[in-house]
Amino acid sequence: MDDITWPAAMIFLGVVALVIFLVGASMATFLEMRKTRLVAAQEDQLRQLVGRYEQLAETSLDAQQRTASDVAELRSRTTSIEQILRTVE
Repeated sequence: MDDITWPAAMIFLGVVALVIFLVGASMATFLEMRKTRLVAAQEDQLRQLVGRYEQLAETSLDAQQRTASDVAELRSRTTSIEQILRTVE
């Protein structure tokens, strides 16, 4: 221990500080990359959800239009039946 000089100790402390800095920087980079991947995955899930919603909305609109045309046809049939019944009376 007696043969450690001040310059050698300063160099050692500088190396230790550099290693600590590099480890900290690499951890920060790793965490930022992980966060970016998570955000990208969430955005992808959101895009898929929006796509499913749009498909569901389109399917629902088609079903509503078919139901509306069926109801219109039933009304016209009902009107025809009522006219036939009136003529029979």
